[in-house]
Amino acid sequence: MGADDAQLSDHLTPPDPNSPNTSRRRRKPKPDDLPADYSDILGQLAQLRNLAANPDPTKTGYIRHREAGKLWVRDRIKQLLDKDSFREVGSVTGKVTWKQTGPLTEEPLDFQPSNNVNGFGKLRGRRICFSADDFTIRAGHADGALFAKTVYMEQLALKMRIPIVKLVDGSSGGGSVTTIVTNGYAYIPPLQGAHEIVAQLNAGIPNLGAALGTAIGLGAARLVACHFSVMAGDVGSLFNAGPSVVANATFEEGLSFTELGGPAVHCANGTIDNLAANEAGCFEQLRNVLSYLPNCGTQMPPCVAIDDPVNRACPELRTLIPRKRERMYDVRKLITTVVDNGSFFEIGGLWGRCAIVGLARLGGKSIGVIANNAEVLTGALDAQGSQKVTRHLKFCDIFNLPILQFVDVPGYAIGTVAERTATMRWGVELWKTYYTTTVPLFNVVVRKAYGVAGGVMVECRDPHTRVAWPSGEWGSLPLEGGIEVGHSAELRKVEKEGGREARKARYEELETTYRRLMNPVRTANAFSVEEITDPADTRSLVSEWCRMVYETELPERIIKRVTGQLQPVFA
Repeated sequence: MGADDAQLSDHLTPPDPNSPNTSRRRRKPKPDDLPADYSDILGQLAQLRNLAANPDPTKTGYIRHREAGKLWVRDRIKQLLDKDSFREVGSVTGKVTWKQTGPLTEEPLDFQPSNNVNGFGKLRGRRICFSADDFTIRAGHADGALFAKTVYMEQLALKMRIPIVKLVDGSSGGGSVTTIVTNGYAYIPPLQGAHEIVAQLNAGIPNLGAALGTAIGLGAARLVACHFSVMAGDVGSLFNAGPSVVANATFEEGLSFTELGGPAVHCANGTIDNLAANEAGCFEQLRNVLSYLPNCGTQMPPCVAIDDPVNRACPELRTLIPRKRERMYDVRKLITTVVDNGSFFEIGGLWGRCAIVGLARLGGKSIGVIANNAEVLTGALDAQGSQKVTRHLKFCDIFNLPILQFVDVPGYAIGTVAERTATMRWGVELWKTYYTTTVPLFNVVVRKAYGVAGGVMVECRDPHTRVAWPSGEWGSLPLEGGIEVGHSAELRKVEKEGGREARKARYEELETTYRRLMNPVRTANAFSVEEITDPADTRSLVSEWCRMVYETELPERIIKRVTGQLQPVFA
């Protein structure tokens, strides 16, 4: 038998497991040999992970953190994520002091983990990426971090197209003057990860953040750059620089974190979207917001099973809008009555209060909601209200959420405050956003639609998808003031000839005539409004629209986004 035949025979004949291995002699192990099972390396990893998972309770940073009433970073992760879903990335990243125990062996003596914990987990079964600051280590500053780890998670979220959640408590690896000594030089501030964050925002990859302590500098910026942000009312604050820096720069001394940038500041000016009572409340809001959103903008929004019939009649809506036009009504009651029971999630309720925006469901399908708030400025859009609606339009557009809009707008806000706060500037930005976003939008005109603001809201889609209630009224100007402008010469002449009483009588005649001609049925006769509907039927009507949108328009929209024909912009 030749050598080739022997090789084939050995290959085809299974080896005898009981035969001794006599092909080569075993050498005797040496004292400094490394274990064959790599138990030395695995042991080092286990030791470092154990140190990271069990903080030293005697360290000043940890003691102050707990005294402030804040959860430790890994306790936060445990509370936020589904049970046993946490998988860490960069688990042994940090600064290690090593002790050499042999020519090739060593063991860790001390370990300062990176002050940002990153990884994967699940929220109500949804896979997410996350990053969480550990304020107990160098207050989240750069000299306690390896920012490459954070950038890596931003890149993974973009590549894998899964949501990313950021628990901010510190500067998220932002600057510290001590790095000048550490590095031996002062650096021009880098902004790694900025391109990835903007790409995520515009790709419709949910970017959600929570202020669970002091969000400072870069940490504040990363939080505000999210699609949605929430602040813990008991421990949260946010600022560009802390009280000490402010005191030296602006001579505002003695400021507390809360006074400088607490919830009363930033949840009321729109920097942060929502307020929660505590950290647990923040976690629940993050879960709720994500439940309405797709993993990315090339996917359909999620749908859930419901037990609220889509054809449910709402007769209480017939009496919601008072016949006396000066009286207000509860707009939130209108929204919650029409959408699926318990599904309305309001965003930005503490700022831009002349408008109400949020998320909801119709027949289990995710939608965005926009409504004028008649209880604030009678629903007129001021600068903050315009900014708030502008942001929400982009939010819904980037996540493919059809918008249900309840319109009751007397126009843009007027007066000296409105002019000083650049109401028209922001009103025109809103106009541009209505006309550059393309997500399907359904209007229910519940009362007023006047002026440029009214036209922008109800005319922004072609063809129109809208109905009006019997309480609807519209025009270029409200009659209050409009009659004075349109008939000023006539009214002056009447007053000159017959006195104030004659002027008042003529004004009332004109008002009566206008009121009669403004009967919404006359508008429907001219097909200037497509349909006037019974308020009790509103839910069934908009639910049918939503079903049709999900079956026809949204699938085509997804194809256009996948192929690059449609590229909405959030940032």
